Amino acid sequence: MNLHNVEFIKSAAHVDAVPRDGLPQIVFSGKSNVGKSSVINKLLGRKQFARVSATPGKTIHINYFLVDRKVYFVDLPGYGYAKVSKSERARWAALMDSFFRNPFYITRGVMIVDSRHKPTNDDITMANWFKESGCPLTVVANKIDKLKKSELIPNMALIRETLELPDDVKIIEFSAEKGTNRDALISEIKGSLLL
Repeated sequence: MNLHNVEFIKSAAHVDAVPRDGLPQIVFSGKSNVGKSSVINKLLGRKQFARVSATPGKTIHINYFLVDRKVYFVDLPGYGYAKVSKSERARWAALMDSFFRNPFYITRGVMIVDSRHKPTNDDITMANWFKESGCPLTVVANKIDKLKKSELIPNMALIRETLELPDDVKIIEFSAEKGTNRDALISEIKGSLLL
């Protein structure tokens, strides 16, 4: 799979607009400002392919990127931005609820959390959506470059405990800024595709 061969396909505001061509879909999620776009860009070896929204929490579309004409990278809208209105939160929740009602579209979930902090209630909700869908899940603990070495093990344990992750769910310690463990995440994605 050539990660450099990638094209933006569409931005879907409703689930009935998502691609249904049978290609595998790797679904990325994370709260606003967790570095989700940066993680995707690091995987693709691009600097600005998945764009960071100028207004956090305002993007409520599902973005589809076709990688090597073999697999979609699916970028879910960010969540948990404090200044978002109740109506925006409701729109996000409705979109996610309808998206996760069709879990057969999800080949693997990649949930990005901030390695420095305990996961939020919104993170717990997202993890539960993934777990209930029955799809394989990988949790990416981003921003480890901002942690002390002594904080790594306890922080990873706190993430696992808070999200109530089963033992078979891998947590990858990651830095989108430095590229730490990029190969490990690529290997995890490729393993679920058998490409």
